[in-house]
Amino acid sequence: ETTARVLAAARVRESEQRFRALVKASSDVIYRMSPDWQEMHELDGRGLLPAVEGPVIRWRDAYLFPEDIAGVQAAIDRAIAERSVFELEHRVRRADGSAGWTLSRAIPILDEGGSIQEWFGMAADVTDKRVSEQHIRLLMREVNHRVKNQYAVILSMIRETAKRANDPRLFEHQVRGRIMALSRSHDLLVMNDWRGAGMSDLAREHLKPFAHEERVELSGPDLTLRLAAVQSIGMALHELGTNATKYGALSGDGGTVRVSWRVPTDAEERGDFELVWEERAARTTEPPEGEPRPGFGSIVLQRVVPTSLSGSASLERQPGFVRWTLSAPLANVVLDEAGRLDDPVEDRVPT
Repeated sequence: ETTARVLAAARVRESEQRFRALVKASSDVIYRMSPDWQEMHELDGRGLLPAVEGPVIRWRDAYLFPEDIAGVQAAIDRAIAERSVFELEHRVRRADGSAGWTLSRAIPILDEGGSIQEWFGMAADVTDKRVSEQHIRLLMREVNHRVKNQYAVILSMIRETAKRANDPRLFEHQVRGRIMALSRSHDLLVMNDWRGAGMSDLAREHLKPFAHEERVELSGPDLTLRLAAVQSIGMALHELGTNATKYGALSGDGGTVRVSWRVPTDAEERGDFELVWEERAARTTEPPEGEPRPGFGSIVLQRVVPTSLSGSASLERQPGFVRWTLSAPLANVVLDEAGRLDDPVEDRVPT
């Protein structure tokens, strides 16, 4: 009998040692609660939560936000009533006072009669996971909005192009080119997790299909455009590049294109973004008979793009010379440092 008690005591000590080793090795918050959860007996916050070494009664006020207490308490009441595992993902007030998220799980310790003696629990820090999930939800809402807007833009393109194209082959060619231009803007946004796109990247991507890169000069500061601006300015660059290739500076030898942009550098300057397309050519090519000009491209440049950004635009054409200038409020075009997904102006499509 004595030997049995000694062996039993040894097994208990070994079990406690293994348990303490497991607790020490874990990075999770460790806590113990009274049977009714009214008193926190102990809490090892592991840097996430303030530690508790003695009994604390007002633990809810210390670790939970007022608006979350009712939901946490409801989960506690269910676990007590059923004498089952408590498990809940909820917000907590972290050691630095900020809000975090934990996945908390506690088991009831029962006596021989089945009554709860105390609760032993562990809580994992899932703040980064929650932030990531929230970003994904926001991103999906944004993508859904953008896809619907793309449909509207494409339908408008088809309608406006059909009004001005007398040849079915010309109509098909123009619509395909414009849809591909939208696709290039879309690809840039996807590569940047829908956080915008660089102005220089956008210009290079939309001018690449027209070749003649050695005759195109880009000049401007490094900046990131908002989502709506990427789509609108991308459309404009496509129309300008198409026109330059067919009739303007890129239709023959010796012509040049300069794309420049600027933002206010002085606090006293007017807060506008300015984009200028300027092309010069020794000679130009006239559009063939039956291809009206100005067409949908002019509408994009003079109405659609400036309206979408709450700005203004001017288009000047002379023999051998084209200049298009866009001005719009800086906040409507350039992404701020926070990198938010929302745009301050509502997307607009040609009607």
